[in-house]
Amino acid sequence: MYHFEKLEIWQKAMSFVNGLYEATKYFPLDEKFGLINQICRSAVSVPANIAEGSGRNSKKEFIQFLMIARGSLYETVTLLMIAKKREYLGESKYDELSKEIEAINMMLSKLISSCRSSLNE
Repeated sequence: MYHFEKLEIWQKAMSFVNGLYEATKYFPLDEKFGLINQICRSAVSVPANIAEGSGRNSKKEFIQFLMIARGSLYETVTLLMIAKKREYLGESKYDELSKEIEAINMMLSKLISSCRSSLNE
């Protein structure tokens, strides 16, 4: 088992990715290489950057990858908003995914803040 696999934030992000793959199964097929691809790539980037950052040599580098993960999370929010406006995603599914995003964002913010605090000690 790798260190990052023990991180609750990584586990939650992985679960979120699985949920997104399930949700995008029902999008129109002509979006396979468009919106579906973009949503999945941005979502996958969240746990991938957490994992990559955990393997770096310093807290400063880890923080940078956590910031990239947060940027990818925000990108996913925007893409899901587009999917909702296009009516590919129902209101209840959008709300469910949004709650997961909020939880992941809060966890990322706390982890970034904690890492920054330990840098200043």
